[in-house]
Amino acid sequence: MKKILLSAAILVFFLACKSNKNLTSTELTSNSEIITKFGNTINSKDVKEHIYTLASDEFEGRQTGEKGQKLAAEYLINQYKSFGIKGINGTDNYLQHIPVEALNGKSEHPSENVIAFIEGTEKPNEILVISSHYDHLGIHDGEIFYGADDDASGTTGVLEIAQAFAKAKKQGYGPKRSILFVNFTGEEKGLLGSKYFSKNPVYPLENMVAGLNIDMIGRIGKERAPDDNNYVYVIGADRLSSELHAINEKANATYTHMALDYTYNEESDPNRFYFRSDHYNLAKHGIPIIFYFNGTHADYHKATDTKEKINLDLLTKRAQLVFYTAWEIANREERLMVDKGSDLVEN
Repeated sequence: MKKILLSAAILVFFLACKSNKNLTSTELTSNSEIITKFGNTINSKDVKEHIYTLASDEFEGRQTGEKGQKLAAEYLINQYKSFGIKGINGTDNYLQHIPVEALNGKSEHPSENVIAFIEGTEKPNEILVISSHYDHLGIHDGEIFYGADDDASGTTGVLEIAQAFAKAKKQGYGPKRSILFVNFTGEEKGLLGSKYFSKNPVYPLENMVAGLNIDMIGRIGKERAPDDNNYVYVIGADRLSSELHAINEKANATYTHMALDYTYNEESDPNRFYFRSDHYNLAKHGIPIIFYFNGTHADYHKATDTKEKINLDLLTKRAQLVFYTAWEIANREERLMVDKGSDLVEN
């Protein structure tokens, strides 16, 4: 009896390993059981832990070049290491150092982008970028500007998505394309971290198939009803690639079922959010992007943007949408098509 059970166990193990490692792109992007298994690892418990750390007193508002930003960078690195994700070029270096001269007089000290990398199993030279900015406004007149929504929320989303992909890889479902997780510094100073990244890319820009940028996903915006907790603003998805827009729409229709609001995607929108976060420095080089955003609110850029005001479940759901969209981009057979022109100017 023991021999029979042992043989059965070996057979199950063999079949599991085979199915993990030999799935085609079509199988990997259509198997909802596998996909939701890892999407559901993004959860409000972990979200709360990250938010309550990044937006704590200790991190002092994460001012570019200052103590709090350095502590936040260290926290991010430790998280990526705990997930089993390597740094730049598969090394233990997670920092892109930005000299003070590149910060346009906006900081007295140099700063750092934090970068982690999962190499693709079949198309390692094609890279999906998933990003946020982790800096905020620091301390003013003795008050800490915590930046819980702006952008500890997006940074939390990136961490949770990174962990989900790392878990998938450990179980044999590593992404077919590489994924670059980037936490930018200096966004509040004028997109300086992402500008430096685009001028000094750690991987060739032409290898980057898309960018998913998460900036403020933890609150309900002022244009929405206070109890409207099932939406996200989507910006830029159709500007360069009709496929990217369709992929995000399908991911939402299949898994997260939120209202996707394109109000701020209109080219006539006076807020011009398409140009106001780090994705812009990818888009101007012809890389299709999506900017996920909850809209501004009464606490935007104020000391009152605090952790206890974050809607943890809503943040979790929005991060899951980014994950499901990323899963398709990273595992589909063909590279994302860039089939639309752009009036953005490289600079």
